[in-house]
Amino acid sequence: MNAKLLSFLGLARRAGRLALGFDAASDAMLSGKCRLLILTSDLSERTIRSITRTANQTQTRTIVSDISMNDLGCAIGKQTGIVAVNDKGFADKLETLFSEQRQEE
Repeated sequence: MNAKLLSFLGLARRAGRLALGFDAASDAMLSGKCRLLILTSDLSERTIRSITRTANQTQTRTIVSDISMNDLGCAIGKQTGIVAVNDKGFADKLETLFSEQRQEE
């Protein structure tokens, strides 16, 4: 688990740049605010299909991470499996951190 990645997600939450949960993420994507969609590894297939349908319609970049809902909840302070990042700078940095994490594995 990449502590740096989880820490940065916590920072984005405190900065108010995340929309948490299915409805909030869908609204962020449909309104054009969402720059990156992050899904946890233990999210149900039905939920993944439903949220990625909206992501495809709005052409939102999506990452299915290896982070569990529990780990994400500890990092951001709320139990959720769907996170919409509503800031370009945070989204770019998070994509870089996810890419670095995958290279380390």
